[in-house]
Amino acid sequence: MRLRPPVTIEQRLRRPRWLAVAVPVGSLIFAFLVAALVLVATGHDPFSTYRQLFEAAFVQRGSLNQTLIAATPLAFTGLAAAAAFRMKLYNIGAEGQMYMGAITGAAAGLYLGGRGGPSPFVIAAMVVAGGFGGMAWGLIPGILRAFFRTSEILTSLLLNYVAGLVLTYLIFESQSYWRQTQGFNATVFPTGKPLPSSAVWPGLSTNLQGGIVLPLGAGLAVLVAVFLWFLYTRTRFGFEAQVLGDSDRAARYAGIRVRRKILAVMALSGAIAGLGGVSQDGDFRHALDGDPNGLQKLGYGYTGIVVAALGRYNPFAVVLIAFLIGGLQNAGAALQGPSFPSGLVGVIQGIILFSALGGELLTRYRIRVGRPARPPAAPVRVPETAA
Repeated sequence: MRLRPPVTIEQRLRRPRWLAVAVPVGSLIFAFLVAALVLVATGHDPFSTYRQLFEAAFVQRGSLNQTLIAATPLAFTGLAAAAAFRMKLYNIGAEGQMYMGAITGAAAGLYLGGRGGPSPFVIAAMVVAGGFGGMAWGLIPGILRAFFRTSEILTSLLLNYVAGLVLTYLIFESQSYWRQTQGFNATVFPTGKPLPSSAVWPGLSTNLQGGIVLPLGAGLAVLVAVFLWFLYTRTRFGFEAQVLGDSDRAARYAGIRVRRKILAVMALSGAIAGLGGVSQDGDFRHALDGDPNGLQKLGYGYTGIVVAALGRYNPFAVVLIAFLIGGLQNAGAALQGPSFPSGLVGVIQGIILFSALGGELLTRYRIRVGRPARPPAAPVRVPETAA
């Protein structure tokens, strides 16, 4: 008897709609179950830990403000990754593109704000400059991919380190326009030049939780999500990007200009990441942060990939997941102590990442348990009749 393998993986010819919701939810549930085992192994009560994480992220006084601070850049880098990944362009360079957006956005704020320009004009100029800075950095791997078939994964990843070195050089290793050169603190420890008051982004204050401030960048991220949804679901650009993502050969046969589309998508992805960088300048830091232990240590660009994967590259889901992951990061920072090491939160985030990747596999493939195959039927012989 011929036996099939006990477990086989088959590609799905059709993807039911319920998978788009069930897989991310199942991935999160599985991740928290595995994380619970890790907590038990390290001597922590999972139920008590999850309750403390939830309260520190969303319930305690001032917790939502800190969660929004962590979630806003994650929303931008997650949207940047989703914009490229939908076309099977794996832009891993949102981290460096965010740095470049912060550099160009801060330059616009320092130059125009220092001249006493009106705040709406200065803020708009910072947004445009930050978007162009990220776009220019994103076009480098885009050009290499479009014209030289170089892997955008490697080039965009390596450019992250280049952008980090540029950011550190501007503040720590040069007397650049971005560095504060006056005052006692400037001679003791290098810092970025503070933005003028006209270049500081305003927030929307509410009376919830004793006063929640909604950053302008958070609202901008929601607008970007709406724009991406419309672009990819209601325009010809989105349809062609979907075709190109499914099959490069089919896209060329249909007359789609592949190189132009690659450049456009990489530029769009880089610009969104750049907006995340300029939001850091205007919303939170109010100066260019070149400290390797500051903005660069947080790894917003890499965590954004996790956010995009968990959101299934849906822009609205990406914003929601960014808020949840931001809450997890905020809670982890709030709970750090002798009994709760900071590395434990990183372990939980890593478990969520691998669970999201496993969930992505289930959306594309079906796991089937093999059964013994029926033996082939013996051929029927027809007796010969005498002539």
